[in-house]
Amino acid sequence: MANAASGMAVHDECKLKFLELKAKRIYRFIIFKIDAQQVVVEKLGNPEETYEDFTNALPADECRYAVFDFDFVTNENCQKSKIFFIAWSPDTSKVRMKMVYASSKDRFKREIDGIQVELQATDPSEMSLDIIKSRAL
Repeated sequence: MANAASGMAVHDECKLKFLELKAKRIYRFIIFKIDAQQVVVEKLGNPEETYEDFTNALPADECRYAVFDFDFVTNENCQKSKIFFIAWSPDTSKVRMKMVYASSKDRFKREIDGIQVELQATDPSEMSLDIIKSRAL
């Protein structure tokens, strides 16, 4: 079912893999891309992969959506996890690509229920591990 505003569909695999990340925790991250007018899964990160592995998997000059399951310890010494949604839109990507990703983002987020923190990044410094940690607490 495509959204009339952006004409973008969300492939069922996106929802399925997100549910597996959320419920079963069998992925550390998922990177999604828009391909032929629909959002599809591009890369799945194994649970042992790090945040650095995740950021290295994002293309330097193309937009992507991504979710990252971030484990952390609170100030009260409790082990917790938060699911981050990251809209990656580097300054070097094409204007049309940025517009398509921006106009489709809300629809995509509605399809994958369970995002706890949202982040928009145009540069790696805007999604550094320190920023992720500060947004998680």
